[in-house]
Amino acid sequence: MKKTWFITGASRGFGRIWAEAALERGDKVTATARRLEDVADLKERFGDSVLPLALDVTNSKQVQQVVQQAYKHFGRLDVLVNNAGTSLFAATEEASDEQIRYLFDANYLGMVRVLRATLPLLRNQGSGHILGVSSGLGITALPLIGFYCATKWAVEALHESLAQEVKSFGIKVTLVEPGAYATDFGKSGEIADALEPYAEFRKQFMTRLATLERGDPEATAEAILKLVDTNDPPLRLGLGTDILPRAQAAYTERLATWEAWKDVSNTAMGKPKKSTVAWIEELINETTNQA
Repeated sequence: MKKTWFITGASRGFGRIWAEAALERGDKVTATARRLEDVADLKERFGDSVLPLALDVTNSKQVQQVVQQAYKHFGRLDVLVNNAGTSLFAATEEASDEQIRYLFDANYLGMVRVLRATLPLLRNQGSGHILGVSSGLGITALPLIGFYCATKWAVEALHESLAQEVKSFGIKVTLVEPGAYATDFGKSGEIADALEPYAEFRKQFMTRLATLERGDPEATAEAILKLVDTNDPPLRLGLGTDILPRAQAAYTERLATWEAWKDVSNTAMGKPKKSTVAWIEELINETTNQA
């Protein structure tokens, strides 16, 4: 069965690659970007199978209008790829309030706006697959890009919660977590002015970053197509060979720390009648069964 996609951030990088992969196999795609001219060429190549539209995810009104236009044009929506975003290179005390606000507006609130516009349509259909594009940096954080990492950690929490909220409506949710890939994504982000105490550290970090081995972004297309075609998709899909080792190392360390401090943690709870974990599990099971 051919699928109908809605992709944000389709002008370049993963958004462009996945849009082309879907179109090349005969699917239909609404390809959006902040500037229409950045996706207009897809119309010349794929004709009526693609609907190129201008979309700035920081504009709530435009998000609603574009989603409705796309749904009316194709008549349904099977796959939402929430991919648009930007980056910010800055130590914690280097970034301005304005830089941080814009980053979260694009990377986090932008996703929320698209979800609010599409979820009623998916609920009415009783189906759909939401792909929230996160990052390996949504698993572990690196210095000097902490604010970008924070947006991806927020994206992780949002979609983990969303998956539980919409499961009973027949809607599937997957966090796509790419590792290091040779895209030009970082070139479009903002770089905060450096403070002298961090200058040497920034220089060393940039030198090491330049030597980082990166994957071929074109190789991700097959994985994404396989993901949207499966009947039982995972909540998380890491892309690249570094995601699993990174997660294993991070959670081994976290579990060891929580274990080492569990007596202090447990004492801080007092004497509850029932464990919080058991209460949460019961609540989720009850609401799922009622739905």
